[in-house]
Amino acid sequence: MENPYEIVREFEKTIAHWASAKYGVAVSSCCNAIFLCLKFLNFQPTALSPYASIPKRTYPGVAMAIKNADYGLGFEDIAWEGTYLIKGTIIIDSALRLKKDMYTYGYHCLSFHYKKHLPIGRGGMILTDSKKAADWLKMARFDGRREMPLSKDNATICGWNMYMTPEQAARGLALFDTIKDKNLPDLKVEEQNYPDLSKWEVFRGR
Repeated sequence: MENPYEIVREFEKTIAHWASAKYGVAVSSCCNAIFLCLKFLNFQPTALSPYASIPKRTYPGVAMAIKNADYGLGFEDIAWEGTYLIKGTIIIDSALRLKKDMYTYGYHCLSFHYKKHLPIGRGGMILTDSKKAADWLKMARFDGRREMPLSKDNATICGWNMYMTPEQAARGLALFDTIKDKNLPDLKVEEQNYPDLSKWEVFRGR
């Protein structure tokens, strides 16, 4: 393949179209997807005193992404299945859901962990209808770079090393063919053995 990142674009377009979103941005994990979305929102002119609240029982990396993005962190004692809104934002943690036409609004963050519906092994994706967000997120995930030879690039933002590799995208496309016609149920929260994060020492005095 002349451009190895073309397979990543194909994977992004395939999942986004199936989920009824305009854009998909493939990244290295769902937690990194959430982190990048938080940073994008924080950089907007209207961003004031960012604060985000999540269920106290969810994956620890979500809470750490919030803290690492310099947001205030809150926990709520609420039950959830498949997906939940990170309150204070328009980011939706959809790590336990993968359904046709699932996209609604904002930024849906997907997980392709080996225990999830599309078990690439590692990886995630952001679904959005915002071209502005998609363009920024694609550079932010790739060290501020665009998808071109390094010798021809000239970065305009500081980014992070959170991209999906072409090999992961190729595996994702192959696996997607085996599930795309299935009505996949939400994964059960209780089967994930999520701890009560509000009791973790690292989040005290948050």
